[in-house]
Amino acid sequence: MQYDVRIGDHGLRYDPFKALVGPRPIGWITTLDAMGRLNCSPYSYFTILSDRPHMVGFSAAGDKDSRAFAEETGEFTCSFSCFGQRNEMNQTATPLARGESEFDFAAIEAEPSRFVKPPRVKGAPAALECKWVQSIPMVGVDGQTRYALVIGQVVGIYIDDAFIEDGIVDTGGMQPVMRAGYDEYFVVGPEQMFKMDFPPGVRTHRDK
Repeated sequence: MQYDVRIGDHGLRYDPFKALVGPRPIGWITTLDAMGRLNCSPYSYFTILSDRPHMVGFSAAGDKDSRAFAEETGEFTCSFSCFGQRNEMNQTATPLARGESEFDFAAIEAEPSRFVKPPRVKGAPAALECKWVQSIPMVGVDGQTRYALVIGQVVGIYIDDAFIEDGIVDTGGMQPVMRAGYDEYFVVGPEQMFKMDFPPGVRTHRDK
């Protein structure tokens, strides 16, 4: 099949776009506002953007607390949920009144960060501590915009020592939860991972 996205004439029950672009890492974003109110929400529109400097971004629709608080105080953290935290992560997606804590609602604990004020999620195998850089409205060719790309520079990284072996992070051992389409998710373990040699001339993790 082939269809015009502008018309949406795919004939399916749901728009398949998000089911095709997956799995997507989930950025479990924690922010604080100027009053010290805590917000924690999962974003599947999330990814790393650069490693020089280390930068990440998440896409937020409208005036979401995560975006508003990050812009207000200039900081956020991104924890990565593991399979054992999948239900708690899912609960933090529940719409709450501004200022009502998802930590309390989903019965998760906060762990102090080292370089920024917003905490990370306790029990998460890894987390990024970020300084907000800018928010960029994503304007379509028709001039319409709903989302903004919130960009942060990573100033600190937490990794649970249990997932470091021989100087390498055991990503599969963390069992990170990732988003698919509809109500579907992926979880990755060591048995799903494989290695391939990089083509000649490609910059790799070994390069400084």
